[in-house]
Parts: sequence; C-alpha cells; structure tokens
Amino acid sequence: MNKYCEQWDLNPLKLPQHIGIVMDGNGRWATKRHLPRIAGHRKGVERVQEITEFCGNIGIQALTLFAFSDENWRRPEEEVGGIMGLLRWYIRKEHARIKENNVQFRVIGDRRKLSLDIIELIENLEHDTKHNNGMHLCVALSYGARGEILRAVRKLVEKVNHNELYPNDIDENIFEDCLDTQGLPQLDMFIRTSGEMRVSNFLLWQLAYAELFFNDSFWPDFDTKKLVDLLKQFTLRERRFGMTSEQLKKNETAVFLKR
Repeated sequence: MNKYCEQWDLNPLKLPQHIGIVMDGNGRWATKRHLPRIAGHRKGVERVQEITEFCGNIGIQALTLFAFSDENWRRPEEEVGGIMGLLRWYIRKEHARIKENNVQFRVIGDRRKLSLDIIELIENLEHDTKHNNGMHLCVALSYGARGEILRAVRKLVEKVNHNELYPNDIDENIFEDCLDTQGLPQLDMFIRTSGEMRVSNFLLWQLAYAELFFNDSFWPDFDTKKLVDLLKQFTLRERRFGMTSEQLKKNETAVFLKR
C-alpha cells in the first residue's frame, strides 16, 4: 500500500484518477486580513505547491488547476500584472522540481493573450517534462470551457474540410481527442473552494460524470487535511454512471470473480 495513503487512511483503489480544482477565494482571503489582493494570490501559490505534491504522492494520475480564466483579464490591471508575475516566478522556481518529480506539465487555454516570455516559460517546461510518466499537472490559464469546446469544433471542421474525417464518424472519443485535456483520464472529482457553488465555465464537457464538492475554505486555507476529508467523502460515494445500484454490485462481483 502507498505509504502516504496509509498515513492518511486512504484507500488507493477508490481514489479519483483525475481531480479538477477551482482555486477560489485568494482575494477575499487577503481582504479579510486587510492585505492587498495579490498577497492572497501569493499565499495561494504556496497552497498549489502543497496540494500538487500531495496528489502526486498518493498516486493521483491527473490534477487540473483553474488558475486564471478568460474572464479574469477584466480584473484591475495591477492585479492581473501581479498574477502574471507570480506565474513567472512559480514556473521558474518549480521547473526543476516538477521535472525531477516525474510530473508531466501542461497548460490548457487560449495562450494568445499571454506575454511571449510567459509562453516561452510554459513551452520550455512542457517540453522538458513531456516524457515524464508520473502525475499530469494541468494548469488552466486564460481558460474557458466554452472556448475549449469551440476550439475542438473548429479542429473537427478543419479535418472534415481536408477530407481527413467524415462527419458521421465523429463520436465522443474523437471529440475528446480535440479538447485541451486530450490524453488525460476522465475527470472524477471537481472541487471548488471559497463556498461558491458554481462551476464557472471550467471543464464543462469533462464534468459530465464527475463528483462535485464545494468547500467553504478560501483557497489559501485549503490544506492537505481538508483535501483528505473530501477524498474520504469521494470514496464513500456510489458512482452509478446511469446504472442501478444492483447492476453496479453485479459488475463488481463479476470483476472480483475474474481475479
């Protein structure tokens, strides 16, 4: 048994393969403490490091973090600039450790609004970790799920126009291969911090069968223990995927007998 799972009393066979987190509440965390909003984002970066390392240690296959949405470009220029500065700092600081920890790094979203130096930092880290076979760390940056779906549709239209694909051949698997999350496991668990109960244009296609969890803590306060509490709740949920409880039990019995 994984020693980290044993330490936290987690069943590794029942853990999600892919977790998506909306890291919400950095600004409110800072405001509550009479600090500038950027101080909350700095504290949030520290929490990213902790949660990412823990997820890798317990065997999570993919972790997708919603860092900056398409809509966040509308925030005050000073705050956006501060967030971009933190992003630069994080990638430079964590580049070597991410690579050494066998993590495969990926950024999803529309990169066209990002500065060239940030794009270069992202591409260098993606290149240096593309052959790693540990956890996938996927950062949603300048991201919106509707935009992601539109990009996928445009890719399919282009393939049809170039006679590389027939419209009737398009199915869910082919569509998913055109999404930003192509190649990642299906999303099993969605977490949003700060008490807000909405998905905010995050992984809309991928959320189809995910279990949803909403936590009242601001992201800077969302530590390993709070994640473990949610993971334990996840292991107790019955995921039916449209089937009945009786069907699930029969399937589980059949799998057990085949062993």
